[in-house]
Amino acid sequence: MWLADKWKDYTVIDTSSGEKLERWGKYTLIRPDPQVIWKTEKKNKLWKSADASYRRSRSGGGAWSENRLPESWVISYGELRFRIKPMGFKHTGLFPEQAANWDWFSELIRKAERPIKVLNLFAYTGGATVAAAAAGASVCHVDASKGMVAAAKENAELSGLGGAPIRYIVDDCKKFVEREIRRGNKYDGIIMDPPSYGRGPTGEVWKIEESIDEFVELVSGVLSDEPLFFLLNSYTTGLSASTMRYITQTRLGRIAGASSVADELGLPVTESGLALPCGSSVRVTFGK
Repeated sequence: MWLADKWKDYTVIDTSSGEKLERWGKYTLIRPDPQVIWKTEKKNKLWKSADASYRRSRSGGGAWSENRLPESWVISYGELRFRIKPMGFKHTGLFPEQAANWDWFSELIRKAERPIKVLNLFAYTGGATVAAAAAGASVCHVDASKGMVAAAKENAELSGLGGAPIRYIVDDCKKFVEREIRRGNKYDGIIMDPPSYGRGPTGEVWKIEESIDEFVELVSGVLSDEPLFFLLNSYTTGLSASTMRYITQTRLGRIAGASSVADELGLPVTESGLALPCGSSVRVTFGK
């Protein structure tokens, strides 16, 4: 498991009965987590005094309760800054487990000793975008949500990267990649963090199990002649790390020097000393 264990402003304090107790900066939240199928005793007193809890409704959806949070606040990961803003569907605007991947590709970018162009697809609020830009890459950030792209711009500015070479695109990722292939544009690094299900800005339907294989093949068409890395993430329960590795190795293995590894992502849990699984990733590197 790849652990995101270098956070100072974020902690999973405890987990039990379908929920996780977290610290985001100086605020504590309780949120649902489908991985938490165990029912251990909730000994930590913060379970009863968290600043906010997200409760699911039997009729679907859910809402924040016992909410003593500001509308938003900022946390740090090293030199990176992110605005945290609790949203309607339990999200906060950041997936902290991805820090393990930020560290991985940032090191590759720094050690490349050449200009690196990165394409970040399904880029959300730009955690990976600002990490890659801070490491010295030029980044193309693509997401179908105008609001998420605006949040990514703010995170870049908060991180002192307002003037960094980041191109922000509001578009359906598949259509954008198809146009980039026609234009002949190439990228040295590709980051993909696709949702399990989603719709593009003009109603395009995305279902990861049905689309990911062909999409990886499509995206391989924008890799440069000297690619550096390819990263694919998944939060879909039925799509294992090994399945994703099989897909990427099949589609990218023809490229000279392609080598892939896949594993779960995890966050340390303070109370138990164990790790909370948080999805999976496959990392592909290319060597001579």
